[in-house]
Amino acid sequence: MGELRGKDRLLRVDGLANGRDLGGLERADGTQTPPGVFFRSDNVDRVGPAGWEQVYEAGIRTVVDLRQPRERERDTGKRPVWLTTINLDLDGLENTEFWAGYWDNGLVGTALYFLPHLTAMPERAGGAISLIVNAPPGGVLFHCMGGRDRTGLIAMILLSAVNTSSEAIVDDYLETVRLGDVRAASSNRNNAEPLLNELCERFGTTTEEAFRTALAGFDLQSFIEAADLPESDRAALSTWRGRLPGSNIT
Repeated sequence: MGELRGKDRLLRVDGLANGRDLGGLERADGTQTPPGVFFRSDNVDRVGPAGWEQVYEAGIRTVVDLRQPRERERDTGKRPVWLTTINLDLDGLENTEFWAGYWDNGLVGTALYFLPHLTAMPERAGGAISLIVNAPPGGVLFHCMGGRDRTGLIAMILLSAVNTSSEAIVDDYLETVRLGDVRAASSNRNNAEPLLNELCERFGTTTEEAFRTALAGFDLQSFIEAADLPESDRAALSTWRGRLPGSNIT
């Protein structure tokens, strides 16, 4: 069932192995998240002219890049003139004290760093959310390299803000895991998912349970306050850029 939902929301773009619409997911009140507002994906640098036409047809007009500057410097692809690209380094590697506990040991590739990162540097995710909800008109696609964890962290926030069911949020994260072989083939690498799950097991959890724990521990209101999001951003977040009635975000 989860795989079917993933296929239904698939962003069919030549050059993307892990793109999908965050619309169509079940919310707590039985409705669904609206389609065509927010999309997530892997790195868009492999998208060519035909792929950008598909992006345009999907209604996307803005790309928010969550990668580090050194990752973006390796890009070689050309982007169309109609596309707005906004860059924000979600990681913040200059916070060496924080990353000492998550980088060299590989935990940066798991959801085990999500809540600690939100606690240590809420302004990073807050900045990303602000850029996404205030993007120019049209759909907004946000991405990192593989579209797994940095993208997964932001998707968790966006989906939580409109009361998406926990199981739907988990399933969306796991869709990327299920696409491990496809993602690996697109970048001529081995599927890292088995190794990442083994790493999680060494820390007493699994890939899925690590994300479930992060989601269960995520407090949207506390994050919004810590990130100091202005009232206009809170309104845009809670309504998904005006596509939903307002929520109780304050």
